[in-house]
Order: sequence, then C-alpha cells, then structure tokens
Amino acid sequence: MGAGEMIFDRFDTAYRFPSGAVPEDTEVRFTLRLPRRMGVSAAYAEVGADGESPSRTLCKWISLDGGDDLYEVTVKFGHPGLYWYSFITVSDKDVLRVCEKGGGEELKPAYDSYVPFQLTVYKKDFTTPQWLKSGVMYQIFPDRFFSVGRACAPDRGRRLHEGWFEEPDYDNDPMKITNSDFFGGNLRGITEKLPYLASLGVTVIYLNPIFESYSNHRYDTGDYDRIDPMLGTDADFSELCGKAREKGIRIILDGVFSHTGADSRYFNKFGNYPEPGAYQSKNSKYFSWYEFQRYPDRYTCWWGVWSLPCINETDPGFLEYITGQNGIARKYIRLGASGWRLDVADELPDGFLDAFRKAVKEENPDAAVIGEVWEDASNKISYSRRRRYLLGDQLDSVMNYPFRQAVLDFAGNGDSRLFKDRVTSICEHYPSCVLQGLMNMLSTHDTPRAMTVLAGEPWAGKDRRWQHDTGIPPEKFGWGIRLLKFASALQYTLPGIPSLYYGDEAGMQGYGDPFNRCTFPWGKENKELTKWFKILGKLRGAGGWTSAPLKILYENSGAIAYSRGELTVAANGGSEPADVLDIRLEPKEAAVLLSGREYCRTAREYESGNRHN
Repeated sequence: MGAGEMIFDRFDTAYRFPSGAVPEDTEVRFTLRLPRRMGVSAAYAEVGADGESPSRTLCKWISLDGGDDLYEVTVKFGHPGLYWYSFITVSDKDVLRVCEKGGGEELKPAYDSYVPFQLTVYKKDFTTPQWLKSGVMYQIFPDRFFSVGRACAPDRGRRLHEGWFEEPDYDNDPMKITNSDFFGGNLRGITEKLPYLASLGVTVIYLNPIFESYSNHRYDTGDYDRIDPMLGTDADFSELCGKAREKGIRIILDGVFSHTGADSRYFNKFGNYPEPGAYQSKNSKYFSWYEFQRYPDRYTCWWGVWSLPCINETDPGFLEYITGQNGIARKYIRLGASGWRLDVADELPDGFLDAFRKAVKEENPDAAVIGEVWEDASNKISYSRRRRYLLGDQLDSVMNYPFRQAVLDFAGNGDSRLFKDRVTSICEHYPSCVLQGLMNMLSTHDTPRAMTVLAGEPWAGKDRRWQHDTGIPPEKFGWGIRLLKFASALQYTLPGIPSLYYGDEAGMQGYGDPFNRCTFPWGKENKELTKWFKILGKLRGAGGWTSAPLKILYENSGAIAYSRGELTVAANGGSEPADVLDIRLEPKEAAVLLSGREYCRTAREYESGNRHN
C-alpha cells in the first residue's frame, strides 16, 4: 500500500457499521477498500467466537470507487461475548491478511502469525445508571480529607497525630507495613465540605473503605456491619448521603470482598472479638470462608500478606452474608449509598460478581457497580479465564487505568499517535453505556500523584526515604501546574466521568503510599489549580456533550483534535507549535471555552503558543 492508503478502518462507519461494541443479534457490515493494483480476485472475512476456530465468509464485490475495489460482507453476531475477525485477500501474486496493528490495520502474509480485530457483543438489555455519565467524581481517602470534632480514642496500636499537617508515618524497610497512624478525618468532615465539592462540579463521591478496620487505609476489614467509629456511625453516613443528595451528589462505597483483616470478627486471629473466628475454631461459622493449608497458622492470604487472609467468595455462607436479602451489599444501599466500587475485581470470581450485581440492582436498579480493573476490562484474562465484566451481568463501569496511562504519557512525551491508539481502542471495545460512565482518573490512592508523575523525578526502584525526601523542585512546580492543566483538560473531555483524587486540585504531590495519602492542605491550596478545576467542573455541567461519542478530527506530529457533540478539543503535546484550530468547526466562529493561556471567549482571542497550549 502507498502512504495514506486505508484498506479497513474499524473506527470509521464507512468500513464497519455499526462501529464499536454491539448488542447481541446485531448485523455488522464490513467494507474493504482494495486498491485495484493489488489485483485482488476474492476477499474473505474470518470471524470466530472467543476460544473457537474462525469461519470464513466470502465478501461480495460491490463497486469500483476511483482506483479502489469495494468488497462487503454482513455478519450477524448472536450470543454475548468476544468475537475476533480479520480478512483474507487473494490475488495471482499472494494471499494476504488484513489484521490488527497497534490501533490500526496491517496487511501481511495470510499464514503468518497475526492479531485479529476484536468485537465485543453484550446483552441487548444491558443498561447502566444515567447519573454516572456526566458531572465529576471525587475520590476521598476518609482519614485524610477533613475532620469535624475530635476523633474517638484509637485502640489496638492505632496512633492519632496531634497536628493535621504532620507527615504520615513511614518505614524505609519495604517489608515493614505501618499504616497505623491516623489524622482523624471523618464522615462529618466530608459533610461539612459538601459546598466546596459542589463548587468543583462534583456529582459523585467515591469513598475509600469506611468499615471498621485497624489500618488507616481500611482495606483490612474488621467488621463489614459496622462503620469505623473513628469515622462515625450509620447515622452520620445516612446524613452525609442525604445532604449530598440535596446538592446533586451521590455516594459510592469501596467494597473489599476478596479478603478480610486477620484482626476481624470473621478470622479473629488475636481474639479481639467475643465470637470465635475461623482462626480460633473449626466450629466457627466463618471457618468455611477461609482456606487453611495447616490449621491455624498457614492459610491463603492476599499477595502473601499474612494480615489479609483471603476469602472463598463463593462460599454459601459468605455469599449470603454479602449478597443476601439482609446482606452488606443491600444494607448500605438502604442507608443511602448509590453504588459500590469493588476492590480487585479481577480477583473476584464470576459467581460472586453475578450475585453481587443482582443484589444491588434488586435493591436499587439505578445503583452503580464499578470494578477495579487495571487493564482493558473487555478482554481481561485472570486466573486463566476470560472475564465477562462488561457483557451485562456484572459491572456497570471500571476504573479506567488505560486512559490514565494514555493521558499522562501524552502529556509527558507528546506521542499523539500512541495516545489516539490507546483511547480509540477502549472506545471500540467497551459497550457505549459503559464507556460513558468510565471512571477516568489521573491519580488514586494506589498511584503517585499526577503532579508528581508529570513534573517529578522518576521513582521506579526508589525506596521510601528517597520518595519522602524528593519533591518537585520549586523551579519546576509551575511547569507541573501547566502539565496538570493539560492532562486534566483531556481527562474531563474524554468519554467517561472524570474522577478527581482529593487534593489534586489543590496542588498536592507525592510518590507511593503513604506520600500520596497526605492530609488535604486546607488553607494552603494552590489557588490557580483550584480555579482551573472549577472551570473544568462547569464545563462538564454545560450542554449535553458528555453523552456524545468521540470523533477524532486530527492527529499529527504531537497534536490531536477530537469532538464530543458540540464540544471540540484541540491539544498539542508535542515540542513544536501546531496550528490545530484549522479544523472544520460549525459554526466557524466557535467559542473557545478554555485554553492553556486561561480561557477565552472567541477564537480570535486565542494566541498560538508553545507546547501544551
């Protein structure tokens, strides 16, 4: 093929209609544009369900368009699942295959190894909550956000800091886990700050775990039935949900169901609970929840961490406790929660995910179930099995780590082609109802802060002491602000709902745990960034573009432009100025809502500049 020639473009409806993931029993039309000089005498489509051998169907020649032969075939896709397809062209000279190549298409010898194109087919009745598809999500690490009143006295080795702005405890030994220091942030503190969150355009709050636990991250659950007393009570939680709803804000909880804490009412390794746990007695009603290799000291635990014994999630007793009529999943929906984010969803078996979704939707059909999956969730394989998260029976959405990596890399290296390939791949693979509600974040409690990634020193292999001692140099902090503005503009305008990690809008920085989990700098916020994120929040709340599909308008030399309905975004991540405003806009006098030089009112006011404008 010559430069710029396209045989098949799966993102263009002229080549594949409809594009993207499709509901079951949909007929999809494929069109190939084959230059006549190739001398093709026949073309075939090879299509197969996941795990099955593909079948070959003859494509029909339909017309000659300029110097290209157009071939077409229509295939009906029945049951939900993944399907894989490619095309074979036959000429007197060779037999070639049209297949996947890094977000585009590749032409290669037909019998060489190859990567097929993916097509996702989901249940025709699959819907997701509409409220998840607009606005802004805000992630809060409860102990570090804000405190109203003095926290109750900590126990069992937990320590409460005297000052809010003290540094979190850490140990340089990578094998030593601390996480026993607390700052006293609580649910009443979040309620107090609802007006501030509303000013950011927040419509969803995602809370890291709030259940009784003995680490400040609370991923070592002690009692699912009880909110940690340091955070508050059931009444405090219901009040938070009610007052948040008055401001148009919903609350999502973090569910940690792959493991519990060793210090829990269920395992009770240290005897801190009155009822015998699995560690204390084989007659405990919780014994079957866990797997012991040698009772009681050798047991299956999460990633080898002895304080986090793993749960057998399909144990009937555990399933009933979590997903039954009076189970944990339903209890907190009844108290006011609007959904759940499931920790390590790829470690939860299908049977549990099916039951959990069923319980949540029976309690409230409009509640959301979001999974933590770090890769492309449409084709994820875990424990040697293809997962079916997004086909209609399990998750409404996932944490969009692929977008995070795409945005941060683009801001850092300016590779617009790679950015386009990564983003369009997810758009192609995910059902539209999932895509619109994807949890798009730049930072989380599990990653370094976005500001640090963009402007700080590389941290791979560095110990905690280095992370503690190494911040963004003052002379680079302004550059970090500019890069974060650039990245967040993409975050807020790509398909999905932006998820803002508490304090990113205030200029917080930090590498790994615990430095990415410091207290919110109330009174010391970076006002420039806070203003920027308020502007982005207003942009999210204006117009109906948040439900519109993504359309790539331009990509070249580090610059990209795309549209979402009435909104057009032009971004230059390259090292040279780029004129990306010369794209087809309707009307010509389009309003420029924001830019790297603050936001302007008309296109004439835009000043072309250097990188990242």
